[in-house]
Amino acid sequence: MFQAILFDLDGTLIDSAASILAAVAYALAHEGLSPVVPLDPSRIGPPLRDMLQCLSGATDPELLDMLTAAFKSHYDEAGCLEARAFPGVETMLATLAGAGQPMHIATNKRARPTRRILTHLGWTARFDRVYCLDDFSPPLPNKTRLIANLLADAGLDAAQCVYIGDRKEDELAARANRLTFYWACWGFDSAPTPKAAGAGILLHHPDPHILLGAS
Repeated sequence: MFQAILFDLDGTLIDSAASILAAVAYALAHEGLSPVVPLDPSRIGPPLRDMLQCLSGATDPELLDMLTAAFKSHYDEAGCLEARAFPGVETMLATLAGAGQPMHIATNKRARPTRRILTHLGWTARFDRVYCLDDFSPPLPNKTRLIANLLADAGLDAAQCVYIGDRKEDELAARANRLTFYWACWGFDSAPTPKAAGAGILLHHPDPHILLGAS
């Protein structure tokens, strides 16, 4: 086995696109704004405030505060619980857990909805550590730092671990931490070509046997 498998959450383990985009649409309408770019799943992944700034075009800190508060009021209580595992993910996690494979989550998603979703899906016991940017004070600036903290806190050897995600940001964060990266090609971002994947390995479906065999 790998010493540990680290997973991204949105677009890798769960399909949360509809509920996130609905909360964005609500937040924009609440402030009388329209999206400046299409509301589609490829926009999901960055930290919440960055995503809202991109989709609204807003730069005023007070307006972004209001958009963030409106999003949270819509998403954190009920919307987040609409997330569903991608087909095959539940079987993958169960098989990996049954084989004794240690697993962690490192996600840009905020801690409150992350933990509510994991509880709702019955996944809390699946993961040894769940790291979110806002678990730290002040919040960590990016996923590269988040993964670095997780590796250090858990005493993990990056050469014996992998990170699985669905966005270029995930690949870059893995590479910065010297982790082997697997592209979750079923995720929100379009599946990369082998050339665009860079140093990443394409994982076309959530097959635990590929991961167990690779380790």
